[in-house]
Amino acid sequence: MTRNLSDEEIRGDYETNTGRVIVERFVSAGIDPVLMPACLDASHGPFVWGDSPEVALENAIALEHAAAMAIQTLTLAPETEPIGQALLDRHFFRKNGPAAYYGQPHRGMANLEGRVPTLGDGI
Repeated sequence: MTRNLSDEEIRGDYETNTGRVIVERFVSAGIDPVLMPACLDASHGPFVWGDSPEVALENAIALEHAAAMAIQTLTLAPETEPIGQALLDRHFFRKNGPAAYYGQPHRGMANLEGRVPTLGDGI
């Protein structure tokens, strides 16, 4: 999630400054926007993108689904801990990247490197 815009940023070029805080968040966390094609903007809502409007829509649907699962999990079991990085990486990279071996290939996911962004990164 991004930081809140300052009053000055809101009174100024609001739309440009909204984009800037999204970029700021990704740069500060070292997150590749190809690997994480969505961002929650503080006091606003989600932003998603993709190679086409259809892919952006798929990403929006996936984000909504993940958010619904998260709230349902926390409602039923508030003590639930976040998924560990090793398991998160395993689930992500078995389906994405050049060594993927499970599921359908994902558009635009070649050349994956590094770790997978997590909800703990605030995205």
